[in-house]
Formats: sequence, C-alpha cells, structure tokens
Amino acid sequence: MDAKFEARLAVLAAWAQEAASTGHAVPSEDDLKTISLLKDATTDQVDRQAVEPWLATIQWLLKQAAFGVAAPHLQLPIELARPLGFAAEAAAGQQKPIVAESPATASGVAADSLAPVPVSGQPAAVEVSLVDVAPAEPGDEKGAVTVVAKIKPAGTTNRMTKWESDAREQVTAAVKKFAKPLRDLLERDANEGDTRLVVTDLLCEGLGYDKFRDLTTEYMVKQDFADYGVRIDKQLVGFIEVKRISQKLNERHLRQVQMYAVNEGVEWMILTNGQVWRAYHLTGGLPVVVDMAFEVDLLGPESIEAKAEKLFYLHREALKRRRIDDLWRHSAATAPEALLEILLSDTVLDAIRKEVKRNTGISTTVQDLATVLRTEVVDRKLIAK
Repeated sequence: MDAKFEARLAVLAAWAQEAASTGHAVPSEDDLKTISLLKDATTDQVDRQAVEPWLATIQWLLKQAAFGVAAPHLQLPIELARPLGFAAEAAAGQQKPIVAESPATASGVAADSLAPVPVSGQPAAVEVSLVDVAPAEPGDEKGAVTVVAKIKPAGTTNRMTKWESDAREQVTAAVKKFAKPLRDLLERDANEGDTRLVVTDLLCEGLGYDKFRDLTTEYMVKQDFADYGVRIDKQLVGFIEVKRISQKLNERHLRQVQMYAVNEGVEWMILTNGQVWRAYHLTGGLPVVVDMAFEVDLLGPESIEAKAEKLFYLHREALKRRRIDDLWRHSAATAPEALLEILLSDTVLDAIRKEVKRNTGISTTVQDLATVLRTEVVDRKLIAK
C-alpha cells in the first residue's frame, strides 16, 4: 500500500475512534480500509448501512486528507460531527405525550392549532392536529374527555440559528459602514497599503475574524508572501490577496493566490481590492480545478441586502460551517464551460436533432449540429478553453 493510502486510512481511523467514543456506531476497520483504498465512500464494496449515515463526513475527511491536512477530524464542521438522522432521532426520543386535562381546556383550542409542539426547547419531531373532542362516556372520571388527534412528522422550518442571525446582521452593518471609507479610498486612488488597512477592519468588524488569532499577514509560502493566511480554529483554510482599490482584479492575480493555495493545500482563495470581493474554490488534482463561488461589488448597484447575502459566506462562522460549499458547487455546475459540455453531449444533441426534425421536417446529424454550435453559436473564446 502507498503512503497516500496510509494517510487516508489514518485520517479515517482517527475520526472513527473519536466518533465511537461519543457513542456513535461507525463503519468497521475493513470498510475504512476499502474506502481508503478506493478513495470513495459510495462504493458498494462496504456495508452501506454503516457507511451511509456518515457519507458526507467521510467524503469531507477524504478531501482533507488529499490536501495533506493533519488530524482533520479535530476541525470537523458541526453538521458533520453526527451521523445523518441522529438529530431527528434524538428529538423524537424527547417527545412527550400531549394530555387534554378538561373540556374547558380543549374547547378553547381550534383545530390544527396544536402543531407544532416544541419540547424542552427543541423543535417538535411531530405535528399534532386536533380532530375532535368527545364528551365523557358513562363510567369515565368526572371531567374526562376523549381527544382525537392527527399526528404526522413535523415539517422543516426555516428558523435561522442565532449564530447565522448574528453573522448576517454583522455583515449587513459592515456593508453599510464601509461604503464611505471605500469610496474615499477610490476617490484618492489609495495605494495597496491603505487599501489593506480598510480590508483588515472589514474582515474583523464585518466578517468576525480576530486579527491576532485568525489572520496572519505576510504569510510565507516558499519564497513568496501572501497578504493574509486565514485560520479557523488553528487550521489554515485559505488565502486573501489584496490589491489597491483602483486595480482591476485579473487572471494574473488569481494565478498568484492559486500558487499559494496549491503549495499549502488549502481550498479557498479570496481576491479583493476592497471594493470587489471574489471567492474561489480550489480542487486538488492534476490539473487543479478552480471555480469562482461568487463575486460582489460593495460599491456596485446591488442592494445592501444582496451584497450582504454574498459576503455572508466569507464570515468566519459561515466559513467554519462550510456554508459556502453549496454555493461554489452550484457555481461550478452552471459555469459556461460546464454547460457547454452538457450542450455538446450526445444526449442533448440527439434531443436537438429530434426537435429540428419535428419542427422543420429536416433530418440532420448530431455531428452537424455540434459543428454549428461550436462555430456559429457558442463564443469561440469559450471553445478555446
């Protein structure tokens, strides 16, 4: 077995030991070896019942191992620390029966008003809808009633957690507060050093970072220096490269910060001139894959809410919980290059061929359609990529 296999197995074994110590059932040692060998937790060569609840966790750990991250289980996002379905089972186990004490109590309750019922501060695992209240039968205790209720699993709620509410409020306030300082920088064509001062303030006041604990300025990468290395819970998670506010961000700047990320094995790269912020995700491999998660212009025409919505994903607490992952995956899936590949696939071309035949009566081939799309429809710069 090679060293990379051993590294993957060590990461998974350390996680499994930690998870088992908290009372969770984890995949067997043989299953972990198989996953480490195949570098894939979706394989049918393992006990799917044992692996499936931990699928997202194991895939995340494998990715961290690929980047050479030491002991990633100690930096596990909160939502990956428990098996899928654990929280729902725990809530269901805490559910208490609902008892109608008297007709007077029941008569003041409208149908469907009992759902959902929170218990011990936790969201209810079920919804209870009142159907009927029948009077006491002969022989029942005085004041007794018969309650008929409909019980079903509780629907999901969109209630925002406190950390997210606080983070979004902090980001929104920062977008408002830093608009003037950024305009002042732009008007006087401030240099990179002055721009970096404002960026540091925004990172700390608006995005929740501690300048001493979370940010390392002039982070040395081989013989070069990144403007900021970003740490969360002592784990290096990304680099930030700052340019003067009047400088247009370009591919050369991206290659610069990409070099830092590749050399240090981190996923996230952020380019900014204070006004424009771009977040990129790097997926390791040969070649590496770089996807832009989002771009936001803090002095642009978008509303404050729209700007804050994007910038929220760079907040320390959001980045710690990997809330940005779905954003970059969606961005990658709908990127022009990705859509072009789908457009030129045999399945789509054949569907177009049939539609052309249906609409016009003209027969053509998928090869002819591909040629027309490549030469006449799609931007040639995109084809060149």
